[in-house]
Amino acid sequence: MSRDPYRIDDHKMIYHPERAARVLAVQGDWSRAQTVYPIYVEIAPVGACNHRCVFCAVDYIGYKSIRLDYELLAKRVPEMGRLGVKSIMYAGEGEPLLHKEMARIVTMTKEAGLDVSITTNASVMPPRFIEDALACLSWLKVSINAGTAATYAALHQTKASDFDKVIANMTAMVRHKKDNKLNCTLGAQILLLEENYNEIETLAKICRDDVGLDYLVVKPYSQHLFSKTQRYKEFDYQQFIAYGQSLAHLNTEQFFLIFRGHTMRKFTAEDRYQRCYSVPFLWGFVMANGTVSGCSAFLLDKRFEYGNINENSFQEIWEGEGRRRGFEFIMKELDISECRVNCRMDEINRYLHQIDTRSVPHMNFI
Repeated sequence: MSRDPYRIDDHKMIYHPERAARVLAVQGDWSRAQTVYPIYVEIAPVGACNHRCVFCAVDYIGYKSIRLDYELLAKRVPEMGRLGVKSIMYAGEGEPLLHKEMARIVTMTKEAGLDVSITTNASVMPPRFIEDALACLSWLKVSINAGTAATYAALHQTKASDFDKVIANMTAMVRHKKDNKLNCTLGAQILLLEENYNEIETLAKICRDDVGLDYLVVKPYSQHLFSKTQRYKEFDYQQFIAYGQSLAHLNTEQFFLIFRGHTMRKFTAEDRYQRCYSVPFLWGFVMANGTVSGCSAFLLDKRFEYGNINENSFQEIWEGEGRRRGFEFIMKELDISECRVNCRMDEINRYLHQIDTRSVPHMNFI
């Protein structure tokens, strides 16, 4: 059985009851919604990427060679913390570690009182990243989608030698973590695809035995609405749900193979909520050009854009006219069938929908 101490295949909204109560109390009233700030924000430090993964959800944005300046983030990130944001993940439409000041950004974010994480392909390391940033990170997750260099090169559309670079960089991070007794959780993830499913065990053993990571996540592909790639749009995960059981033996006391079977099952679920409870409240996305969006599934969609941190403070953006229009759209016009299946907020939406609709009989018999 898959073990998931990090609740990666679940949600953690149950640990934020006050914020959940504020969202549910809005009831379509902008004056109540205006100051409900996100718990979590994803920021794209750069738009460029050194890989061209065949499954890339944001290929339509174009891997632009733009970046957010450290000085700008040093103003906006502490402001986010003061307003109620609790965590920031640096990832986005590009490869975050292409930003040469990533270590400074991570350190600044932690010093501002926010929890910090990074999702990366780990094929590059900016100066002093391991030495300076690792101590400040809650977690770092590496996207490595094969167990052999050849398959890795084909799926990431890069040189086969990058596979060995990634393994070496992960190993260096684990060594530094252990030598300095750091609390940063180090993990990896692989998208289960027809090209790589037979290499998952190989990758898990590399991550567990050779590198010493804390976990490997096996997750399904979810078709982004605007992606150019349609290669895996019809991929059927129902045939793989039981596959997680055959991988369970890879778990140890120190290593977790987290197989996202629950998420795979939801592809055929019919009990979906009727509206999004998470947007524009519980999370936000800042693109590498500074645009603040309410949902990563609708990047470049003007209906979900609230402003730009190059032009305004985060408070001005979040409490401003752009977000008010976005709020009205979500409340009155959004057709949930347009949304990405199994989006990042899906499990939270299901949780809040249960509370909002009081759908369980005899709920007072606790």
